[in-house]
Amino acid sequence: MIDSRIEEKIKDRLPRREDFSELKLIVQELAMAQKELAEAQRKTEVQVQNLARSVGTLSDNVGFGLEDIARVVLPGYLERHLGILVKEFSRKFFSVNGDEVEINLYAAGKKEDKRITVLGECKSRIYRREVRSFVRQADKVRGLLKGDTLLVMFGYWIHPSASMFAKEKDVHLIASYQR
Repeated sequence: MIDSRIEEKIKDRLPRREDFSELKLIVQELAMAQKELAEAQRKTEVQVQNLARSVGTLSDNVGFGLEDIARVVLPGYLERHLGILVKEFSRKFFSVNGDEVEINLYAAGKKEDKRITVLGECKSRIYRREVRSFVRQADKVRGLLKGDTLLVMFGYWIHPSASMFAKEKDVHLIASYQR
């Protein structure tokens, strides 16, 4: 026979019916909390997607607004600073080896009776990487054009690294406040 003291200790350590009931209640509460958390996460994901759409729309609006400013500023700037006459700029799409290449600012112009095509890109903030990317795009298009081409980038702000790289690549960087 087991000593009553040992039996009492064993009895104290064995789970009781109340313990199982309490545990069952805790598991139910955790399951409910998990469902609430999953719903909150789903709502957050929807809000993040809506925010991403809104930011994308805002970015497009700023970009198109910047292009509108460039279309007004660039003809006068090019004539005063580079002697290039351009009537107006437009957006143009080129098909190059099955790829579509978009040029934000495209214009046919003249410099001393010589035809020149201006290819431009608008970026609100111009860094070296934007210049590099634009040069790659423009190089794809240049093979389709006759005569000389002039590359310009127009933006609100130009980083010094972009200026140095643009000089190497013969790209004219123009800030919105320049006349």
